Amino acid sequence: MSERAQPELPPPRRLQDSSVLITGGTSGVGLESAMQFAAAGVPRIALLGRDLARGNAAIGAVSSFNPAVQVEFLPCDATTLEGAQRAASWAGDRLGRIDVLLNSTATGGYTPELLHRTPETDIAPLLTQQTLPPIYMTRCVLPMMRKQRSGVILNIASDAAKVPTPGETIIGAAMAAIVMFSRTLALEAKRDGIRVNVLTPSLIAGTPTAARVQKEGFSAKLFAKAASLAHLGVAEPSDLAALIVFLASPAARRITGQSISVNGGISAG
Repeated sequence: MSERAQPELPPPRRLQDSSVLITGGTSGVGLESAMQFAAAGVPRIALLGRDLARGNAAIGAVSSFNPAVQVEFLPCDATTLEGAQRAASWAGDRLGRIDVLLNSTATGGYTPELLHRTPETDIAPLLTQQTLPPIYMTRCVLPMMRKQRSGVILNIASDAAKVPTPGETIIGAAMAAIVMFSRTLALEAKRDGIRVNVLTPSLIAGTPTAARVQKEGFSAKLFAKAASLAHLGVAEPSDLAALIVFLASPAARRITGQSISVNGGISAG
């Protein structure tokens, strides 16, 4: 065997044999994905979120799709390295292994605004609260996946990473960071049998973020125009969750390093 040769990778793990960890798993796309994973037969799911009451409600919602599923919840602040380390260690212990990591987090309270109207003191929190959770969680889970020589990492960013839009200077920078982080890691991790992809939705109907950004002012006008371009319909959490379950499955075993928009036709590319 040559010095560079590596043992053959194990076959992609079936969803029915997998353990899934979801950051931001108590609402929106994260919760919908957990429910669809349960419906697909995933036996072990761990949810991370900040609110204990929502976490307990999420356990009930996921269990209703598959009473046999083991669902765990940990209150967690993944914007801190300590929180991410604790969550990854806890999930590894509770689930036995981590086959799929889904990072579905959003910056609470953010609404698009022109840069000259954005307080300087808001810039750093917007960047760190959006970019750090998926990066920290991925870094903490990656050694486990490398050891088992398999895994799937899925990050949620947004089309703000791809389409320059007035009012999204800061959030666009944060989302672009997540996209490039995911694509570059895909190249680093492929030899260990780990696939990394990122989803870049635009407006997602029926989520707390959509309700906030469509409420009033500049942001409402911006997203009303975006919605008018979604001739295939504004995306819903179930649309993204269906793609997430597919990308986590062996059917997507050749797909890595991709940035995929689910936006009903608002933009292309």
